[in-house]
Amino acid sequence: MKLFFSPGASSLAAHIALREAALRFDLERVNLKTKKTASDSDFLRINAKGYVPTLQFEDGSVLTEGPAIMLWIGDQVPEKRLVPAPGTMERYHLVEWLNFIATELHKNFSGLFDPAAPDAARQAARERLDKRLAYLSKTLGEAPFLLGEHFTVADAYLFTVLGWGRFVDVDIARWPNLAAYAGRIGVRPRVVDTLKAEGLLKG
Repeated sequence: MKLFFSPGASSLAAHIALREAALRFDLERVNLKTKKTASDSDFLRINAKGYVPTLQFEDGSVLTEGPAIMLWIGDQVPEKRLVPAPGTMERYHLVEWLNFIATELHKNFSGLFDPAAPDAARQAARERLDKRLAYLSKTLGEAPFLLGEHFTVADAYLFTVLGWGRFVDVDIARWPNLAAYAGRIGVRPRVVDTLKAEGLLKG
């Protein structure tokens, strides 16, 4: 299978999940402006939505949307507990977190990356982010991971999104436990490998 990605984009979360799962996969970079892949393929023919992540299987079929991809990855290696077992309350809490990250954090961060967004819209996004990050900080507390003691795909997603703060002047250090959380995730060996593979970390 192949993961289509753009360095540092939301596809980073799926990339981390694949490495944490120790699954075999290929990588292909996508230029999100030109919609061309590194092999000069038309990315829109692979995923008509035109954005990453996109996971392509050996038969040519694709799975899109980060949360769906990460759930699939986790289900391939249940012993690693990247995704709780189907039917458990933990599983529903994982989906709850994935949805929160996607709709309340990812969406609002995305608005700050849009140069065409009106100032009022950008300010509203910042205010929403402040509230959501304050909620996240209070809810996480001093827990090592979102679901407690075990790293899950939700942590891969949250780590990715929190990392965008430095590009749009959202200082995560205002919430010390969130900064510490991001630091813990960032030194995991598989996460380090992922950052290096995307050219986001030297060494």
